[in-house]
Amino acid sequence: MIVSAIAFYVFAAMAVAAGFMVIAARNPVHSVLFLILAFFNAAALFILMGAEFIALILVIVYVGAVAVLFLFVVMMLDIDFSELRQGFLQYLPIGGLVGFILALELIFVGVAWVITPEAASVASSPVVADVANTRALGQVLYTQYVYLFQAAGLILLVAMIGAIVLTLRHRVDIKRQVIAHQVGRKRHEGVELKDVKPGQGL
Repeated sequence: MIVSAIAFYVFAAMAVAAGFMVIAARNPVHSVLFLILAFFNAAALFILMGAEFIALILVIVYVGAVAVLFLFVVMMLDIDFSELRQGFLQYLPIGGLVGFILALELIFVGVAWVITPEAASVASSPVVADVANTRALGQVLYTQYVYLFQAAGLILLVAMIGAIVLTLRHRVDIKRQVIAHQVGRKRHEGVELKDVKPGQGL
């Protein structure tokens, strides 16, 4: 119990510190790296709570895809970040107001949880010890919501095809892949033997 409590405080402190460094770092690449660190610590917190499926999804989807995509985009784009930071002060009052409201909501939730802890126990669902978290989620997802799951996959497939069609441009100066030519290519068309004499180049 003490080890889990220590691990919780360590991971929570690291997640909060990494989240702060995401917005405090001057280098955008460092901000993305701190974001990846925050995701890893959040996944560790999910594992401590017994939600290993959500932890794995967080690592696979957000760290393995989204955060890495952010990193490549930030590294490839030539953006003058000093020019973007010039208008920071004009958005500071709105950002401070939103942060203040969010802090009030978090304080309200914390105070309500301390005053009436039985509300959390009533709202929580009973824990089934015989079925693992991932297995229970899979049973519900592939039985009751299988059609919605397939519909979501179909929508993502259509979106992927649409993105490919929109970005695929037919230009004369670009070589295009022709599968029939590649499959029908003979060995003598791609390999040429050269008789190179000793001491001579091609």
